[in-house]
Amino acid sequence: MDMKLVVVDYGAGNLRSVAIALKRLGLNPVVTSEPQAVRTADALVLPGVGAAADTMSNLARRHLVEPIREYIASGRPFLGICMGLQVLFSVSEEGGEHHCLDILPGRVRRLPDGLKVPHMGWNRVRQRCPHPIFDGIPDGALFYFVHSYYAHPEDAAVVIGETDYGVSFPAIVAKDNIVATQFHPEKSAESGLRLYENFLRMA
Repeated sequence: MDMKLVVVDYGAGNLRSVAIALKRLGLNPVVTSEPQAVRTADALVLPGVGAAADTMSNLARRHLVEPIREYIASGRPFLGICMGLQVLFSVSEEGGEHHCLDILPGRVRRLPDGLKVPHMGWNRVRQRCPHPIFDGIPDGALFYFVHSYYAHPEDAAVVIGETDYGVSFPAIVAKDNIVATQFHPEKSAESGLRLYENFLRMA
């Protein structure tokens, strides 16, 4: 597949496992923190674990915030993973209020009190509507989650897959050229690899 697939490196802990999963599909992803590489990508993956404030700080320090916004605005394929989903929204309530990329209107909230956090492990994803990212993935397939916060979009139409953990929350969102997952496809066995494959096919 002849495309420039860029995985954004801003110090996220799951970077290596994402790159390995993509290589298993026969690609050679460019793992980089260079703003120009983001600007010239054919397809872009923003992985992430940790806190929203740290993520935004690390992106800003590497001068990646505007290149990512410009890339998404260009209409080229974008895949966000875990924190890469949460920072798409306007504000995260993790450790106070932190402004994020503000590409999708909405807030990121803490999972309800009384639950064991982080939510860690395998959970089923209900598909709310058909989407090419689901090709070959059965409704109710299991994916692997590790998170303490979840997105609450202003526009419910962006939610194409849901999971329950004390509350029903978006497991996967999509709008135009954007697809983003709260779970980790790279840790989700065959269904996760199929999701990456579907994203690449869409690209």
